Amino acid sequence: MNLNKRQFIGAGAAALAATTLGRLAHAQTGYPVRDINAVIQWGAGGGTDVAMRGYAPYAEEALGRKLILTNRTGGAGAIGANFVLQQPADGYTLLMGAEPQALFRVMGLADFDYNEFYPINIAAIANTILLVARPNAPWNTMQDLLSHVQANPRRVRQYMAGQGTVPFTVNTMMTSLTKFETIMMPFDGDGPAITSLLGGHVDIGFIASGAVIEHVRAGRLKALGVLSDKPFQGIAPMTDAPSLSALPKYLPWGSWYGVFVRKETPDNIKAVLVDAFKKAGNNPQYRSMMEGRGTTMLNLSGNEAQAFINRWQSTTAWLYHAAGAAKVDPATLGIPKP
Repeated sequence: MNLNKRQFIGAGAAALAATTLGRLAHAQTGYPVRDINAVIQWGAGGGTDVAMRGYAPYAEEALGRKLILTNRTGGAGAIGANFVLQQPADGYTLLMGAEPQALFRVMGLADFDYNEFYPINIAAIANTILLVARPNAPWNTMQDLLSHVQANPRRVRQYMAGQGTVPFTVNTMMTSLTKFETIMMPFDGDGPAITSLLGGHVDIGFIASGAVIEHVRAGRLKALGVLSDKPFQGIAPMTDAPSLSALPKYLPWGSWYGVFVRKETPDNIKAVLVDAFKKAGNNPQYRSMMEGRGTTMLNLSGNEAQAFINRWQSTTAWLYHAAGAAKVDPATLGIPKP
């Protein structure tokens, strides 16, 4: 083979190698090359939906692509989470999730929880939870409601979401301390329940302040108490009712909102998403919106986010176990006591 032919072949091989390496580099650094689907586990208008739809535009700025948000409700969030698990682990399907998923195995709802996902970002925790009532309700305080419920068991209609949700958990706290028998009205998240409260079809509900505070301020809903031992924006703490004075042993507690991908997603794609959502979480407009709704910003990712989930899971799983609400002993799942 003469020198020119060797040079030609060598040049061709070099060009092919360069093209291959270029494609690999693009695969590593070019993500995302198209818009990204994001699945919200809960219905429109609820706490998770409001938090994630407010979050998305700032993440889009950092990613340079649109996030196509879709609500997939049902099964206390298991329907949406399972859908994401069935999609390729390529970073093009995100889960915009909330706290109930941390309890799927404890409550027997699914054979997975967040152990199958990687936490891109835990944006915020709604640790200000209000007990709200329809606007024309005859009660003005927590004690008013308790006295009425205890004198008229199973007459008051209470909003109830799936196991592991805010309404379920706060009701569990209540019933561990005092008699509280109501009619449970099931809804797929806060949004539909708020609509029914506004229309007077449901009497009361435990809901994170972010989803209802504007309705309370406008007089469309009545706030009877806040899950705390301190007042919030003029709303009295639930502990003002003597039988609920022990509530602080469960606190602070609240729902939280975050973004996840399948655990098998390549590290370089995870890194791009972590960076984008970290920037979104630092956006002053987003922080102002969330904090104005009584939500505490966290902006945690990776190991910090996982540690946060583990702590929350431990506290809540063992609360359920002590109250007899857990379907599976947390110890058998390797969940340590808090």
